[in-house]
Amino acid sequence: MKRAIFPGSFDPITLGHVDIIERGVTLFDELIIAIGVNADKKYMFSLEERKRFIEETFKHEPKIKVLTYSGLTVNFCIEQNAQFILRGLRNPADFEFEKAIAHTNRKLSEIETVFLLTSSGKSYISSSIVRDVIRNEGDYTGLVPDAVRI
Repeated sequence: MKRAIFPGSFDPITLGHVDIIERGVTLFDELIIAIGVNADKKYMFSLEERKRFIEETFKHEPKIKVLTYSGLTVNFCIEQNAQFILRGLRNPADFEFEKAIAHTNRKLSEIETVFLLTSSGKSYISSSIVRDVIRNEGDYTGLVPDAVRI
């Protein structure tokens, strides 16, 4: 079974994430959306809210599972018997950052990283931009799936 982990904080999940997940799920037998927990990070949405947003968005996709984890992503992959990490790339800066992480993960384990380019119409969307729009009471509804609309 080909199992992949799609890790992130998903604070909140965006249509860019949805794009990568919908395309990535076709490549694997199972895709685990893994919400990372970082005690040093200040989140806009609680872990429970973020998990609910994702579960609601993908409730009709049986190949998707939503889990939370802390620590190294490669260790979580080993715990979940996942052979792949799925990552989305929006721009060249993402590639340089993700490449360094992928090389480190490969040094630590046998886990292979698979990159997908975000569709051009969604490449500008990031969770930090969405949070800024929400904080400033802008219309963020075109940036996130229905489940996030509060």
